[in-house]
Amino acid sequence: MKKKFFTFHVDLDMFNPASAKDKEYMVQMRPSSTFFKDGVKRLYKNKVAFVSFIVIIFITLSSIIVPMFWPYTYEDQLGVQAGKAVDASYNNLKPFEYGKSEQELIDEGESVFPHIFGTDAAGRDYFIRVIYGTRVSLAVGFFASIIVLVIGTLIGSISGYFGGKVDLVIMRFVDIIYSLPDMLMVILLSTVLKMTLSPVIEGTALESIGANIISLFIVFALLYWVSMSRLIRGQILSLREQEYVLSARATGAKGGWIIRKHLIPNCISVVIISAALQIPSAIFTESYLSFLGLGVNAPMPSLGSLASEALNGLSSYPYRLVIPAVVISLIVLSLNLFGDGLRDAFDPKLNN
Repeated sequence: MKKKFFTFHVDLDMFNPASAKDKEYMVQMRPSSTFFKDGVKRLYKNKVAFVSFIVIIFITLSSIIVPMFWPYTYEDQLGVQAGKAVDASYNNLKPFEYGKSEQELIDEGESVFPHIFGTDAAGRDYFIRVIYGTRVSLAVGFFASIIVLVIGTLIGSISGYFGGKVDLVIMRFVDIIYSLPDMLMVILLSTVLKMTLSPVIEGTALESIGANIISLFIVFALLYWVSMSRLIRGQILSLREQEYVLSARATGAKGGWIIRKHLIPNCISVVIISAALQIPSAIFTESYLSFLGLGVNAPMPSLGSLASEALNGLSSYPYRLVIPAVVISLIVLSLNLFGDGLRDAFDPKLNN
């Protein structure tokens, strides 16, 4: 019987190392990605949220950079000079108008920086006061949201992880705070804290910040953390029965370590989104408190205090009310739209 033999031809070129072009093609075919990168891509595709983010960055940078080179300050009364009589021609200037002394300099050929928004009743440049008011409102909003974030995350994570009587006591306390009328409690607490703190901080470094702002931060710390704590508690309740948490318990890990290393990192997207949505609420609260005279101390301006001062000359100078109102609306609207965009981009439940 004849034996049959089969021959195989092996093309050794198939085993040659991939070229640089082939490697680049493979990288393009299989791009590496993470949850954060995917979220940023989705956020970038959301044009409304992205434009809102650009507006927030522009307003924030303007409030920081413009006062560095602006020739006027928020507290200087241009018609009041040491050793000279008060020049009332600087009071209530309309946009791009000049005081008597400035007009004389212009007639002599010298250049004078214009008052873009005019001046207020005290002869202070209104544009720089709006810029400083924006800075104060943004600072209060960001710092207040950080306070709410820290307190709400701490209490919510403790309540959700330990459960039982701890959760029962904390949630009943949260329900009590929820039952209080927000606006009334904010006004009452701000008034009481202002009177209490004023003599305490007198002569200290905190005096430059002002009793009103400190009392406002205390109000946020006392009242506005409850929504954040409820949200974090719900997230922790859904995560604490996961396998990696049970494994950490089995190895003897303590509750605090599990919360820090496992639970909070896994709900960080919800935390960031909630903090972003808390900022406009804090700005709005500061604005209406300043409007009522419970905000920043004079002569430091706030958007709310500028709007309140503008009511006195509303019929003659309506733009003094319109300008801070438009800035407040623009900031709050942009932050709300950006917060909604963050939620749509980073909430896993909304992305299939």
